[in-house]
Amino acid sequence: MDKLGKIVIVDDEPMVTKTVVMLLGLEGFSNVKAFNNPKEALNYLNNNEVDLILSDFIMPQMNGIDFLEKAKKIQPDVSAILLTGYADKENAIRAINEIGIFKYIEKPWDNNNLIINIKNALTQTRLKKELDKKVKELEELNTKLENYSKNLEQIVQERTTELSQANSKLSAIITNCADGIILFDNDFKITDLNTAAIELFGQNKEDLISKNLFELIVSEKKQFNKTNLKPHENVFLRNYYLINYKKDTKIPVEISIASVNDDKVNFYVAVIRDVTYQKETERLRDDFIATLTHDLRTPLLATISGLDFILDKSLGDITDKQTNLFLAMKKSSEDMLGLVNALLEVYRYEAGKTYLYKTKFDIVKLANECKEELAPLAQKSNISFKIKANDNEIFVNGDKNELRRVFANLMGNAIKHSQTDGVVTVNIKKENKDLKAEVIDNGIGLSKDDCEKLFNRFSQGTNQKRSSSTGLGLYLSRQIIEAHGGKIYVESELNKGSKFAFELKNSINDCKVIL
Repeated sequence: MDKLGKIVIVDDEPMVTKTVVMLLGLEGFSNVKAFNNPKEALNYLNNNEVDLILSDFIMPQMNGIDFLEKAKKIQPDVSAILLTGYADKENAIRAINEIGIFKYIEKPWDNNNLIINIKNALTQTRLKKELDKKVKELEELNTKLENYSKNLEQIVQERTTELSQANSKLSAIITNCADGIILFDNDFKITDLNTAAIELFGQNKEDLISKNLFELIVSEKKQFNKTNLKPHENVFLRNYYLINYKKDTKIPVEISIASVNDDKVNFYVAVIRDVTYQKETERLRDDFIATLTHDLRTPLLATISGLDFILDKSLGDITDKQTNLFLAMKKSSEDMLGLVNALLEVYRYEAGKTYLYKTKFDIVKLANECKEELAPLAQKSNISFKIKANDNEIFVNGDKNELRRVFANLMGNAIKHSQTDGVVTVNIKKENKDLKAEVIDNGIGLSKDDCEKLFNRFSQGTNQKRSSSTGLGLYLSRQIIEAHGGKIYVESELNKGSKFAFELKNSINDCKVIL
């Protein structure tokens, strides 16, 4: 960094200045100015800030000590090196003592020694400037501190007024906020709440204080407990209901919980929002989707059936052109039916209207069945399949048809996104009572951003190109695996392929049937 410093060289011999400039250039010093007359150098110093002056001692116009003395008056922080002959040592020492030059170097000098001293001198200049800057900052801060001290009482009064006003505004916001705001401690006991929360509960504030919050707010699936509270992390809860004893109703709510820590006490803030309207809107939307998909299936099935009659020539002979047209129409109708069925399945899972019919079955055999079903698709791109398992038979407890859907989706996607002549590997592992399944391809891969949104609705997996898929397959697979109490995830890098995996906990050798 010090190589960027500005250097001035003063010597009455042009050969000397050219040599030093060339030497410095080779060492990476680019900001160098040379003068053969010290008076010209002084004029330059009056208008330009420099970091180092390299000056000869004996010059006809002015000796080096007089020149450096004047230069130091112009720029006190500049470092200076005096070039002297052997006989000038006493004068050089006098210059160090009287003027404060950095160093003197005898002629002829050693180039390496000269460069080292130049670097050290530039470092000294930089440090002196930094020190002067810090001193100036301290002086300014000291001046401010003195001013603050003089007006401390007034400042304290102003700050107190500001805090009082801010507290009043905050109190007004909390009191009049449309969402319920509740403070509670580590034992879930309510310590304070605003007007909106009181109205939601339909009770007096005095009756609510010290009550257990999660006895008044419940979930039909899993009750909130202390282990769910995470210090320094926000918690967001859905599918909870607030009990209003006055109206004898359960109000659907969403809850955002944040911890507040100070030196004396830890407590939590819960913001509760009534989502009755949103739930009703969702119900109407889901009912609309269910009705629409159901009503679309009948004409689509009729169209496919009719096209089958035409294609098998039950209604008479057709030409090759007509055959191709009817095949395209059938394919489009089947794609549309697949989309309708996927939408219907997604709706059922989201509405909680799908029930798992769990049985004990061999999941290795299921994977091989899916492999056979997808064989024609793999053969088109010359994709080879490998199914590996750490046991010949691995029996799991799960919904066979739903898990078949997951395997078919993951394996089908792997084929579509693999390179020609590629390999798709399916690993099935039994780990104690847990099952882990992986589908690995050598395709185009996914970016980190794509991976994060991959299992969302209508996500088509990649921003690299537009896919013709519905974007519901992976979302539905996630719903199925999570309904089994498991998890599904992806590991991928661009141009290095992808690994889709799902895990089912405690699923091995469990024969209990859950309807």
